[in-house]
Amino acid sequence: MATIRQISLGVDDDKRAGEFWRRALGYVRRPPRFEGDDWIVLEPRPGEPGVAIAMDVSGSPVEDFPRIHFDLDAGDRDLDEEVGRLVALGARHVDWPHYPETLPPGGRPYVVLADPEGNRFCVEGRRRR
Repeated sequence: MATIRQISLGVDDDKRAGEFWRRALGYVRRPPRFEGDDWIVLEPRPGEPGVAIAMDVSGSPVEDFPRIHFDLDAGDRDLDEEVGRLVALGARHVDWPHYPETLPPGGRPYVVLADPEGNRFCVEGRRRR
């Protein structure tokens, strides 16, 4: 059965995107596989769970309603605190018209952000207040 080895993300500025996602996720940069390998690939630290993210310069425009995006979990941190941390790293809030009016049973709130490249992603978690 196939498994996801890495997710590739098109960006305009791979260094800026790589630095944002490295700091956002606590990942480390994978060394280049060969001389001239200019892909930025981030992966979890050894022994930690997660999937690698590869970034390469793309000329395609950012989608307002992307068909695929990252869903992050705020973990033990309060959702709003984690969103604040990500915004301080360069993310920005997105005017998202599809937030549910009420959460389904067992559902957790989420916030839609965009990375410094404009790629949308969600952060889900619990609010302690």
